[in-house]
Amino acid sequence: MAESEHHAPHGDGTYSEVFDDAHPDTRQQQTVHRIRANSSIMQLKKILVANRGEIPIRIFRTAHELSLQTVAVFSYEDRLSMHRQKADEAYVIGKRGQYTPVGAYLAGDEIIKIALQHGVQMIHPGYGFLSENAQFAKNVEKAGLIFVGPSHEVIDSLGDKVSARALAIKAGVPVVPGTEGAVDKFEDVKKFTDEYGFPIIIKAAFGGGGRGMRVVREQSTLEDSFNRATSEAKSAFGNGTVFVERFLDKPKHIEVQLLGDNHGNIVHLYERDCSVQRRHQKVVELAPAKDLPQEVRDALLSDAVKLAKSVNYRNAGTAEFLVDQQNRYYFIEINPRIQVEHTITEEITGIDIIAAQIQIAAGATLAQLGLTQDRISTRGFAIQCRITTEDPAKQFQPDTGKIEVYRSAGGNGVRLDGGNGFAGAIITPHYDSMLVKCTCHGSTYEIARRKMLRALVEFRIRGVKTNIPFLASLLTHPTFIDGNCWTTFIDDTPELFDLVGGQNRAQKLLAYLGDVAVNGSSIKGQIGEPKFKGDIIMPELYAEDGQKIDTSVPCQKGWRNVIVQEGPEAFAKAVRANKGCLLMDTTWRDAHQSLLATRVRTVDLLNIAKETSHAYSNLYSLECWGGATFDVAMRFLYEDPWDRLRKMRKLIPNIPFQMLLRGANGVAYSSLPDNAIYHFCEQAKKHGVDIFRVFDALNDIDQLEVGIKAVHKAGGVVEGTVCYSGDMLNPKKKYNLEYYLSLVGKLVELKIHILGIKDMAGVLKPRAATLLIGAIREKYPDLPIHVHTHDSAGTGVASMVACANAGADAVDTATDSLSGMTSQPSVGAVLASLEGSGLDPGLNVHHIRAVDTYWAQLRLLYSPFEAGLTGPDPEVYEHEIPGGQLTNMMFQASQLGLGAQWAETKKAYEQANDLLGDIVKVTPTSKVVGDLAQFMVSNKLDFDDVQKKAGELDFPGSVLEFFEGLMGQPYGGFPEPLRTNALRGRRKLDKRPGLSLEPLDLVKIKKEIHTKWGSVTECDVASYAMYPKVFDDYKKFIQKYGDLSVLPTRYFLSRPEIGEEFHVELEKGKVLILKLLAVGPLSDATGQREVFYEMNGEVRQVVVQDNNAAVENTSRPKADPGDSSQVGAPMSGVVVEIRVKENSEVKKGDPLAVLSAMKMEMVISAPHAGVVGNIQIKEGDSVGGSDLICKILKEGHH
Repeated sequence: MAESEHHAPHGDGTYSEVFDDAHPDTRQQQTVHRIRANSSIMQLKKILVANRGEIPIRIFRTAHELSLQTVAVFSYEDRLSMHRQKADEAYVIGKRGQYTPVGAYLAGDEIIKIALQHGVQMIHPGYGFLSENAQFAKNVEKAGLIFVGPSHEVIDSLGDKVSARALAIKAGVPVVPGTEGAVDKFEDVKKFTDEYGFPIIIKAAFGGGGRGMRVVREQSTLEDSFNRATSEAKSAFGNGTVFVERFLDKPKHIEVQLLGDNHGNIVHLYERDCSVQRRHQKVVELAPAKDLPQEVRDALLSDAVKLAKSVNYRNAGTAEFLVDQQNRYYFIEINPRIQVEHTITEEITGIDIIAAQIQIAAGATLAQLGLTQDRISTRGFAIQCRITTEDPAKQFQPDTGKIEVYRSAGGNGVRLDGGNGFAGAIITPHYDSMLVKCTCHGSTYEIARRKMLRALVEFRIRGVKTNIPFLASLLTHPTFIDGNCWTTFIDDTPELFDLVGGQNRAQKLLAYLGDVAVNGSSIKGQIGEPKFKGDIIMPELYAEDGQKIDTSVPCQKGWRNVIVQEGPEAFAKAVRANKGCLLMDTTWRDAHQSLLATRVRTVDLLNIAKETSHAYSNLYSLECWGGATFDVAMRFLYEDPWDRLRKMRKLIPNIPFQMLLRGANGVAYSSLPDNAIYHFCEQAKKHGVDIFRVFDALNDIDQLEVGIKAVHKAGGVVEGTVCYSGDMLNPKKKYNLEYYLSLVGKLVELKIHILGIKDMAGVLKPRAATLLIGAIREKYPDLPIHVHTHDSAGTGVASMVACANAGADAVDTATDSLSGMTSQPSVGAVLASLEGSGLDPGLNVHHIRAVDTYWAQLRLLYSPFEAGLTGPDPEVYEHEIPGGQLTNMMFQASQLGLGAQWAETKKAYEQANDLLGDIVKVTPTSKVVGDLAQFMVSNKLDFDDVQKKAGELDFPGSVLEFFEGLMGQPYGGFPEPLRTNALRGRRKLDKRPGLSLEPLDLVKIKKEIHTKWGSVTECDVASYAMYPKVFDDYKKFIQKYGDLSVLPTRYFLSRPEIGEEFHVELEKGKVLILKLLAVGPLSDATGQREVFYEMNGEVRQVVVQDNNAAVENTSRPKADPGDSSQVGAPMSGVVVEIRVKENSEVKKGDPLAVLSAMKMEMVISAPHAGVVGNIQIKEGDSVGGSDLICKILKEGHH
């Protein structure tokens, strides 16, 4: 009863007529009603609200304050709706299926019947539905109930815009020029436009909500628009009559809140500006209007009151006006009901409009309620936003589904009027999409606006899309900040739709964790779970004097300072002048590439980064980027390699970073247009790479030149590199000392800063090392030399010491726990071997060992990716397989079911190398040899078979690319006639492929990425240029699961124990505390399970597809080797694309389908000419070796 006491302190003794003490008997019975108040209003006890969603809840709240009992009605579809639970009693309208979801709330007689059955005395219609239905109002009164609203006669007279307009003209209130009455003939419309001109608007005479409205700006579209508007009005409202009026350009929509009692007294509660609309629906409203001149406001308010008096208006209503650019106002209509945005008027006037409505309906006068015009004033500004489940990115299409998370705003000056916004609510497509109205009040417009923004940002609604990102975009637009919006502002301002969505990171992360909980890890190549599940113990470093070194900040002392302060040339000079032999540490790239399939994640590198900056501060360089880490990061770890680079750089400012650049290929596996290489190097240098080790897989100087020039231009240190191939001591080899010296000469001419020798297979024996390095050192005394190797044969330490003794300035090592075999030689062993030789690398062996304790533990965490190498492989001198590839091929062999044939595969590798003309083997040429070897083993071919059958074999794609010349020109030329036979008429290049490639349109790529993914950086462009498909797949994955690089590796690779708590730091100072609670049962209908996680103490659930549920074990027919028309799969893999259709004609050798097995792609081609029949596969299918692909029927055989 606060309302009446508050507004009538002078009490004029008339209360007793209206208000009366509650009956003593009801007081005893119901405690909740006793609590509500000791005095109930009037003799009335019970109010029913004929509505749904937020407005019944709003009305119940006030009714409870007035000690009324409340009744809700609901449709069957709304049985879980919140308004049902907020009332004292609730009844379903009709029986299930009797009414449509909306029809139930329009069933007036049924609602009146419910009211009478349950002793209701008042019915409040809310807004929408029956609120403007005069017949309903009449029937309510006829049933002896009170209708909270105007009389049915008034509703009737204001019900259609034409009669309302006539009333306004009669009362002398200005209206927009328009047709006299409703028209249904085109001729009448034409007559009007001839007199008043364009633009005009055609409106449905009955109804609203934007249907049946058309703006016409010229004669030519008039007739069509008229026809469309009338048919739309007819289907929406059952009446096709329309009227026509002048259309105002960029007007404001200003409305006045009115209150009238039963004695002819009328007051206004000032105005609201509802100009921000979309398709004639209000989106944001504010009160009072911001920049209305005082005299215009006064005239508009008094005209509103005058008009209401002239129709003898009672209860609450709203007079709507349009105000044009010249501040002339025109009356549009009176809404005879409460409006959605009444809240902002309540906030600025302090008046509960619903309480006034109910008390007036019960017979109170405005004076009794203390609502006389002189006592009504406004304070500050209020803004209301309607938060809906509409997706602004999709033309505000309503989104449906289950609300998974619902956290709302609150606090000073924030008012929420909610309906169905709660976690677990199902948003159905049947009704209006509003979740909650957020109203903010502040002393100035700007304070209210900022408060609203703050409140919007505080909301967390997940599971359905909302318009919050759009509202935030709107509230920060300069026009809104100035408060100058007009009615079509949203439609006229496309940039409002450049949305910055909530990142929704937590829910995306849970989707990934849920998937791992149900399906296990999906990371390719993972076998089993990590062996190590504890917390890694971090090493501590101590100085010579026993003081603990502070590793919370990175070390600043190191060789990188020379590069930064004095540039690449000075750095090269300093390295050459240095007495000892420096080391490059490969732990961060090549070591884990060789031993753990390149799978080490960014987070695990960063965890040891600061310690590394101290322990290894005197390194020549840290090899940590480029090469295979680039695409593997995106492809398998779902991380951005650029993000890795930037983060590493921040934590290790002192050690030069080295990357591997594949000459004219960049970090891709085949040649790219030159501008892509230049662009890539520029980005790499900018974000932290210092030294670029530029090599070419065939030592092709033309290919090398592209990379070298690009690095020069970017300002990096150029380490031009020679790939060492085969045993130089073997007189049968074409790669001898002369070959290498002439190649070094060509590199020196390209002005390299440092020479790199890349011994990728680890076949550089100590004696050859002494010879090679000695000869180069003698010829080029000032050229710094860095030697990179693998320890595959076990001679790495001896060879590196030999290099150091022969004059090398830097050699490769890896941390002890990730060294040896296909990785690099052990740092501990090399340090021990150089001790006392005067070539000391300048590293503290105790620090090195301390850091190694971290890697020892980490390697166990990555145990699922171990290649299972047990010792050195001296056979490498024969087969010359590069370290990284050796690991990979063993892995592939076991994956493809060739594990047992590993020995054969190695033998085949040797033969494949000979077939191809003994080429330099390093990515991507090593892959060519590997692919050919595996192809030979799968198809049981030896050296002679390949030579003989070259004309009809389906060689792997990489082999054909090599023969075409797409990887450059091999030393000594291509093998003939094998090349010609294998290519079967495909092109042959005799120059570097980059010359025949069009430059990439980087600007266009940038635009496309922006359109597709919303944001774009130059680094994204570089990633896309290198790996378009991998980049897109990575972005798709991120869109679904968010940035997983922050997730600790243990939980990235395996599910936590139930009830185990773990933490994920999303960004600085934002930590999620997570606990897996349960994995739900399998739903047979959908094949899904619900996974329950506790996140920061709240239970969240995610629905996950159980991949094991839907596995139909399809066994495919095998191709009959005796029938040449049956085409079988050459090996097991996945069908990437199908190039033919049933009944298409093919010639011999035409491609039928492309098969992908691990990183190898293979074309399956037609064995002979004919017609394709009986295709057994579709794209994405997994097939086994010799599974039937299709049949090729020879002409005349079908």
